[in-house]
Amino acid sequence: MEKRELSKKNGGLKAKRQKLHAKILKTYYGNPMRDMKLIAVTGTTGKTTVAHYVHEILRAANEKVAVLASDKPFKVGMLHKFLSDAWKAGANYIVLTVPAESLRDNVFYGLPVTVAAMTNFLTTGLNDMEPKEYLDNEKTLFDMNPKIVILNQDDANYDTFTEFKGKEKTITFGQASNDVKILSSKLYNKGAEAKLSVMSEVVNVATFIPGETAVSYMACAAAIAASLGIKNDKIVDGIAEYMPE
Repeated sequence: MEKRELSKKNGGLKAKRQKLHAKILKTYYGNPMRDMKLIAVTGTTGKTTVAHYVHEILRAANEKVAVLASDKPFKVGMLHKFLSDAWKAGANYIVLTVPAESLRDNVFYGLPVTVAAMTNFLTTGLNDMEPKEYLDNEKTLFDMNPKIVILNQDDANYDTFTEFKGKEKTITFGQASNDVKILSSKLYNKGAEAKLSVMSEVVNVATFIPGETAVSYMACAAAIAASLGIKNDKIVDGIAEYMPE
């Protein structure tokens, strides 16, 4: 019991230090996020793919956008330097993947979130966390008062995170959704196609990423873009443009 309590106490002290570090870096770099919109993509799988889709969609819409996408946790210093560099380069959108480990460590503390999107919650995709711990960390993002929240209505655990709400709107995607609905799909060896209903307008999208999960990721990216008012032709162009390495 004493060992568990000591570990909890140490974790709390680390969290406080991280928050202080984030505040100092925000001031040091001149608060670059005041002029940019942050799109945060989380979930157990597909974060990086969705982030790159959104990056390409925004580029197709002639927006200046920077992307930082990785399944690995970020360090707070690296994140704030990236934001500063993006601001200096004239970006008006930032697309970030948000690993649960970085949420636990308060790496994103104090950042204004325009869109918070959750790709899925698959317990089989968890490595070092129990499901409850993972969800508690994810809740940290949605407690940052994002203007818009995007959720996967097809996810088996959808009912678990319906409490996540955007200040302005909450949008869902998936076969069960009425916002961005997957109407049909075709899978190939080297890609996938899908027919989506994006806010009641039928759109055909295609990707070089194979597999059924790619269809869900395209729908998630379309939901993010639609929530920002991006036109459907730019969604189609951006998704088709992404070429994974």
